[in-house]
Amino acid sequence: MAYWLLKSEPESYSWDDLVREGETEWTGVRNPAAALHLKAMAVGDRGLFYHSGKEKAAVGVMEITRTAQQDGGEARWVSVAVKPVAPLARAVTLAAMKAEPRLAGMEMLRQSRLSVSPVRDGEWAVLVAMAGE
Repeated sequence: MAYWLLKSEPESYSWDDLVREGETEWTGVRNPAAALHLKAMAVGDRGLFYHSGKEKAAVGVMEITRTAQQDGGEARWVSVAVKPVAPLARAVTLAAMKAEPRLAGMEMLRQSRLSVSPVRDGEWAVLVAMAGE
């Protein structure tokens, strides 16, 4: 199983929206590097749902339920299907992530503009512990 961090503006699509719907298509990713990460996802992989914008915090865990398929008219853009697994006991803020030395190499912190990024196994364990899980 691989781990990921997927960002969304809560004003556009929030964790609560995902929970209410039960599953969604993660669409609209228009960055080549982020699209490659979507293409690398497998069914059963886990992702952190990260509220970008004002909140800047990981708020829930979701599962990849379908691998990449074409999103829109261009073959290079893809989407995956996701479903909620559980909210985090406490949100893990961007400030807390930056303050944690064990997360210094985390892709999301190195390339903060990417909307989809991988999370290494050790980083996932740290983030889950920070969330009180």
